[in-house]
Amino acid sequence: MTITPARAAFEATVVRVAGGRPLSGRIPVQGSKNIALHLYAATLLADAPVVLAAAPDIIDTGVCAQILTYTGAHVAVDGGRFAVTPAAAPCPVIHPELGRRVRTTVVLAAAVLARTGQVTFPYPGGDAFCPRLIDRHLAAMQAAGAEVLADATTISARCGPHGVRAFTVDVDTPYGPSLGATVTAMLLAARAPGTSLITHPSIEPEVTETARFLTERGALIHFTGQGLHVSGSDWITGGDFTVAGDRIEAATMIMAAASTGGSIHLDGITASAFPNGLTEALSAAGISLTDDASGGVRAQLNGPLQAIDAATGPHPALPTDTAPQLAAMLTQAHGSSLITERVYPSRNTHIAGLRAFGADISSTGPVIGLRGPIRLRPATAAAEDIRAVTALLIAALAAEGTSTIRGVYHLRRGYGHLLANLAALGADITTTSEAS
Repeated sequence: MTITPARAAFEATVVRVAGGRPLSGRIPVQGSKNIALHLYAATLLADAPVVLAAAPDIIDTGVCAQILTYTGAHVAVDGGRFAVTPAAAPCPVIHPELGRRVRTTVVLAAAVLARTGQVTFPYPGGDAFCPRLIDRHLAAMQAAGAEVLADATTISARCGPHGVRAFTVDVDTPYGPSLGATVTAMLLAARAPGTSLITHPSIEPEVTETARFLTERGALIHFTGQGLHVSGSDWITGGDFTVAGDRIEAATMIMAAASTGGSIHLDGITASAFPNGLTEALSAAGISLTDDASGGVRAQLNGPLQAIDAATGPHPALPTDTAPQLAAMLTQAHGSSLITERVYPSRNTHIAGLRAFGADISSTGPVIGLRGPIRLRPATAAAEDIRAVTALLIAALAAEGTSTIRGVYHLRRGYGHLLANLAALGADITTTSEAS
């Protein structure tokens, strides 16, 4: 098996941005990265071929395709079409190298465990902007009847001869319901005989879309005041399913345009796809979202950007994956802004980079404070996670002069055509080799 190039292949590539140009125009929104990654795992439960439409053209899609292939599935990815024919008897191993490249490793492992009754997998990779525990995932596996053993590099889970069983598990954390653990538990329950109960479940779109996928294929899933009830099935059908538009990419594009004084039209998403916390934050900053009669949503900047006080939180609050980009945009807002992180202990890996551009930004624990508007200066900056690199890119677009951003690997993990879309909106962006 040929393994997708590791991040080393991207290290020599940098993005050069000649900023200070207003961004305006019309662009498409990709299928949701975060939803797609969970659906890729869910396809392993099927007993017949599955085709996902609008799969995002990102590095993580390629990595997941190879992980599924390693389990014995036949996978074809072409032009946004992610076609999977799962193996009748999957290999109960998540590839030890590939599994360390994505965040949904445990979710993929849960699907294999549900099908085979055993699985061995590495600790997950993905963005490491703070400690991200997997204890709720492992608790779900144990509740489903698996014995879970772990060493420094590998985790194994093994059920008895009858495989996974119906169970009850709580996926709550000190910072709210675990999105990933909710999906892990749901995948396990979807193949377990009887009805399982997941208490304090996440209701993020990643969860509800995976639930819709499984419901359309034979599992019985519904929410009540008690939690998420899942009645499993010994046969999960195949068929077609479309990945919803990426609300995080859409928000990123809106914030990039607003940071430069521009306005944009986004195809492939509607205003209702944006959670209330996001639309409220954008509105308070002076950005309106309206559905367009021709399709898509229009984001309009209504006068100068204004400072806001916002907090991330579980759906439908402000998504944590928009907080770094929001910080970059608010460097151009009038007044003092606060962004409080309430999903993770902290999220501040973008702060040093924004300071390199001259941003007046600081953090105390989970709270980030900004003052603006600041005339950002061009800079050379880098970050080690998807949204932090994106925040630096937004700052470069707002700064007058040419900036250099490293971290193309991370951009391509989350955004299939972000740079091309920004260029279509009028950004002066080039990619080049570090040696050029």
